[in-house]
Amino acid sequence: MEKETKYFAVITGFFVAVLLISNIASTKILELGFFVFDGGTILFPLAYIFGDILTEVYGYKRARKVIWTGFAAALVMSVVFAIVGMLPSAADWPLQGAYDSILGVVPRIVIASLIAYFAGEFSNSFILAKMKIWSKGKALWKRTIGSTIIGEGIDTSIFVMVAFYGVFPDEVLIAIIISNYIFKVGVEVLFTPITYTIVGFLKKEEGIDVYDTNTDFSPFKF
Repeated sequence: MEKETKYFAVITGFFVAVLLISNIASTKILELGFFVFDGGTILFPLAYIFGDILTEVYGYKRARKVIWTGFAAALVMSVVFAIVGMLPSAADWPLQGAYDSILGVVPRIVIASLIAYFAGEFSNSFILAKMKIWSKGKALWKRTIGSTIIGEGIDTSIFVMVAFYGVFPDEVLIAIIISNYIFKVGVEVLFTPITYTIVGFLKKEEGIDVYDTNTDFSPFKF
């Protein structure tokens, strides 16, 4: 029986909220200086930070539940937006075109996000959990940054190619991938002191510090 926790549900809520908001914000492409990236990139790195915190404190098994919860929520959101888009609009409502332009492309983005998220988040969580065992719990920053380098690389490449291939020229796709990747890893690095603070607080308050020494790491194990 898993130990009762005080903050696990709160972190799960923030994690899912970040994922859903990022999916919608990704419909806009931003250009800031040399960087070209989708709007979701502003918030999405927090999902990996929450993922790091969940795995580090509560272990891979509980993190896996949260990853699947986010997956299900994003899928439901995509289906609802698609159904609403297909239903007839009121005769005096002139914004169907605007809806289709923004939320009409969300299903494709969510599909891209789900595939990328599944591969990236599970890679991130697996690597962090394994590195925790190898390092005997020392040097948290190596685990959070190292796992993010791999996870975000997988996530960003898959997401951009599935979401925007054929929409933008190849050079723009490459620019988006590089910009997104640098930004996301950079956020992880900058937030490292905050991650340390939250992890330390949770371990103390929850009385939990899980090492996944006998964990089945299959993402499909429920």
